[in-house]
Amino acid sequence: MKVKVKNLGALKQAEFTIGDLTIICGYNNTGKTYATYALFGFLYTWRNVFPININQDKITELLTDGVTRIDIEEYIQQIDQIVDKGCTVYSQELSNIFAASSDRFNNTEFKCNLETENIKLLDQYNITINIGEGSLFSITKSQNSTDLVVTLVGDKEKVKIPHFIIEKFISDALKNIIFRNKLPRPFIASSERTGAAIFRKDLNFDRNRLLENIDRTELLLKDYGDYALPIKTNVDYIRRLETIVKKNSFIYENYPDILEQFADIIGGEYSVTRNDELYYLPTGKRVKLSMDESSSAVRSLLDIGFYLRHEAQPGDLLMIDEPELNLHPENQRRVARLFARLVNIGIKVFITTHSDYIIKELNTLIMLNHDKPHLREIAETEGYRNEELISADRIKVYIAEEALVKLDGKSKKTKCQTLIPAEISPELGIEARSFDRTIDTMNRIQEAIIWGE
Repeated sequence: MKVKVKNLGALKQAEFTIGDLTIICGYNNTGKTYATYALFGFLYTWRNVFPININQDKITELLTDGVTRIDIEEYIQQIDQIVDKGCTVYSQELSNIFAASSDRFNNTEFKCNLETENIKLLDQYNITINIGEGSLFSITKSQNSTDLVVTLVGDKEKVKIPHFIIEKFISDALKNIIFRNKLPRPFIASSERTGAAIFRKDLNFDRNRLLENIDRTELLLKDYGDYALPIKTNVDYIRRLETIVKKNSFIYENYPDILEQFADIIGGEYSVTRNDELYYLPTGKRVKLSMDESSSAVRSLLDIGFYLRHEAQPGDLLMIDEPELNLHPENQRRVARLFARLVNIGIKVFITTHSDYIIKELNTLIMLNHDKPHLREIAETEGYRNEELISADRIKVYIAEEALVKLDGKSKKTKCQTLIPAEISPELGIEARSFDRTIDTMNRIQEAIIWGE
């Protein structure tokens, strides 16, 4: 999946490809968060902006005969147009995603290339639409079939439902079948997450705007005030912990050692009582701490911890703005190893970072990922596990900085803010220039202090 943006915050023109692990580095105010929030908003709302129109003859046939068949192949042939039109609509709604004035995004463009040559449809799909205690109709796709079968369940003579409602359910079904394997389910931890952990019961956003069972078109098309969509979803997630803890993620079921690894990072575990009180329980101590009594590191990793234990699904995209927030360098290294584990079990990870420790630890995981005796010996001595090692070709790294770019429609290159792909070597790891320059400068100054006289 490749994303291209124009006039998005500080980014004049930039593009980036989503890898299994995607990293954006760079100085402050260079567009990293803009790119992250725009991507999250798109993945969160694409079902509302992708246009799939259902032939009204099919609706009439359903209401007359009680069943209709829709050829999915007809819509597969329209994929590029559906995505292009959806991106155009989404670009026009970015001011709502960012909770900013519309004139800030008048010339902004967001485009997505899904590489749709080999679309893998959902194998099966089956949903029944109910109203009250009765069923209205079912929508089914069988394995290896490209037909979507819509069937009235009740007495067709008694069905009184507007055509546009039926069309919406069929359209949503087609979107899920065609695009869900291409567009990952996003979960974001914004940089504001620490404050949200403390004040989760006092932040009085209207929860109903974000509940799963409402029409998310309202969320996309209305202006809800001063907070960007990623921050709102963060706050709502933390406020719903009492419900969230009733579920178990596939990590909890299949990879409990990953949760142990996370517990080592925070030095304990989280607990939600029946009264919806949230506590941190330090390992080996008979004490429970509220969030305002806990460390900033415990608060900054709160929603990530609950996501891993209760929400994570294979194929998700876990997005974290500055995962190093409030973490000691040793824990930054541990977080890097955790990310590699998640990638290796099928969760994509997307981060923005200022942490040289995270990058260097990922470099270690890349460089150790070779079948050489001395590397195996180093990995064993230093406590690295095979499940933490990662291949360089699974990682995409971009540096947010000024560079000469040939803008669309121009013949000459212009110096502007963009995203530059970083070199990633299987032998040497990631070349993160913005960190390297700073470290080289500090080393030069200190060498001059020590050796200058």
